Amino acid sequence: MSFTPTAGVPMSAHSGDLDPGLFWYPGRTEGLPAKRFNEMVNFQSGLLGLSETISDMRDLLDRETQYVRAAEAVALFCYQVKKWIGAFAAALGGLDTRVFAGGIGENAPMVRARICDGLGFPGIELDEQRNAANDGVISAAASPVAVRVLRTDEELMIAKTGCRVLGLGGKRELNHED
Repeated sequence: MSFTPTAGVPMSAHSGDLDPGLFWYPGRTEGLPAKRFNEMVNFQSGLLGLSETISDMRDLLDRETQYVRAAEAVALFCYQVKKWIGAFAAALGGLDTRVFAGGIGENAPMVRARICDGLGFPGIELDEQRNAANDGVISAAASPVAVRVLRTDEELMIAKTGCRVLGLGGKRELNHED
């Protein structure tokens, strides 16, 4: 992410990177107001916009053999993540570790495999059995880059950070008035 969640990789309903000229074009050609454009980019794009009906990667994977739009959404997502990994590998001068986390990263071995396919040049090599089993380390034994699956609880971390910032930590119980 960058300034907003619409930058970077397409997500369930966020567009991912857009050419700045795209903002002007639908306003000029379709009379689309800025507020409506913002809603579209933030809530109706990404995997949902690409597939036209589905925002959840699990459902897209289940339907990709019967539904071409689902297959296109999965393919574009994997391509964009792979592109970002390659860009960061170049910017950093190489990689030591690649971590998959979050819902897709933790639970979609097929997506991890598709993302890592073709990333041998910076040293990423998966072990197919470890990947399929969702092991903590899914890279091949000889892989120069460790590839890991890290379990996360994003909601818990957001709540803990919010409590810390608001001074609600410690043994004090939270109630509806806090």
